[in-house]
Amino acid sequence: MAFIRNILNSRSKQDGNFFMQLHQILGYKPKNIDVFKKAFTHRSMNIKDSKGNAINYERLEFLGDAMLSAVIASHLFQEVPSGDEGYLTKMRSKVVSREHLNELGRELNLIDLVESKIPAGQFGDNIHGNLFEALVGAIFLDRGYKYCEKFIYKRVITPHVDIENLEGKVISYKSLLIEWCQKEKKIFNYNVYEDTGNDDVRHFSVKLSIDDKIIAKARATSKKKAEEKASKRAFFAFQSKMSKMI
Repeated sequence: MAFIRNILNSRSKQDGNFFMQLHQILGYKPKNIDVFKKAFTHRSMNIKDSKGNAINYERLEFLGDAMLSAVIASHLFQEVPSGDEGYLTKMRSKVVSREHLNELGRELNLIDLVESKIPAGQFGDNIHGNLFEALVGAIFLDRGYKYCEKFIYKRVITPHVDIENLEGKVISYKSLLIEWCQKEKKIFNYNVYEDTGNDDVRHFSVKLSIDDKIIAKARATSKKKAEEKASKRAFFAFQSKMSKMI
């Protein structure tokens, strides 16, 4: 790992400061600082090792995703003995949803540790969750499964995993609405169009129709956000019918 250390020592943050920030987040002193540096290196740095392999957080993100899924699955399996495969899968998806992982990354201010050639303000929301997954992957490589499990319990399960609340949590209102429409054989349509108006930032509006009747309208800075917002409004219009699918 010495070659990674030599390459990554060009960071603007000194090792000592980076180490202390990690210590506060992890709750223990990391053994291999290099793997954590890699967890916070963005691909825009275009760093490679001596074999030409890219040095950034993306592979650690993959590993962290797998570790999160395994630990969460084990917890749910033990806590809900009556839950079948479908129930457990849906509950796990709620815990490791992209929205929730982004929240976890923001809580820890992980973006402050990133080394990148891209300004922080230009990153999309998902970088917060990506970094959280990469951090979990780095913990696994640094100290193994037990430390990884302990971190996930401390940062994810204990503060955020409440079975009763999770059962009523909606991951995606759009996915829920589409599933309900397909089940009920209803025709739905998202009519999305650009609606910037006098705003400096690009906006999109959407009209959501079900069986040729406009049910909800919404406006946001992306098509995806506008559709999700309209779907949420439609959900509350049909809540008594759709809530059984949560």
